[in-house]
Amino acid sequence: MTISIIHEDDSLIIINKPAGLATQSANIAQPDCVSLIKQHLRKIDPNPGSEPYVGVVHRLDQPVAGLLVFAKTKKAAGILSRQIREDMMSKHYTAVVEGIVDVPNYTKLTDMMYKDGRSSRAVIVDDKTAADGVKEAALLYRTECIMEDKNLTKVSVKLLTGRFHQIRAQMSHIGHPIAGDAKYGAKTHYPHGIALAADRLNFTHPVTGEKVEKVVDFSFTL
Repeated sequence: MTISIIHEDDSLIIINKPAGLATQSANIAQPDCVSLIKQHLRKIDPNPGSEPYVGVVHRLDQPVAGLLVFAKTKKAAGILSRQIREDMMSKHYTAVVEGIVDVPNYTKLTDMMYKDGRSSRAVIVDDKTAADGVKEAALLYRTECIMEDKNLTKVSVKLLTGRFHQIRAQMSHIGHPIAGDAKYGAKTHYPHGIALAADRLNFTHPVTGEKVEKVVDFSFTL
């Protein structure tokens, strides 16, 4: 499996992660984004044998494709991580969900959820006292294209919080699981992971202070 490099400079590298590739894996025998980026950096490293630094700033679920930024220095990693914590990094997603969603304007979804480690699922509950680790999850979504013949809808999603499996759980909770996402109740087959992709990323460069915006187009074959 390979990665597509969208942008690279002395401080960071932005890739377009393919569906099925883990951001970072504990299994050393399993390729992941970090190991593949290190392989790339070793090829251009003027000091063979040195261990390249790759800082994980944010993640995408393994079956999700799309844009990821990694830091090449500890300083850049700290600044980018702070942008994540302070909601200064904007992440946009496109998904194909089951059912007809007729929402022409961005609509906010807010839920209380927690990660169930035993099932590796996000669970939505009624209030904060329902379980340990319950946090608020919020996103904005709107309709991009309705495919009535297939009973599917392409939607645009903006994350307001960054919770585990957030988009997958919240869309399923309103009766529109992402195509291919059997873990959250989808019945539609999708041959490339799940029909969810991070297609736009905006943040401030950790060194130059310039605004960085990267966009990739995804076409979902269903």
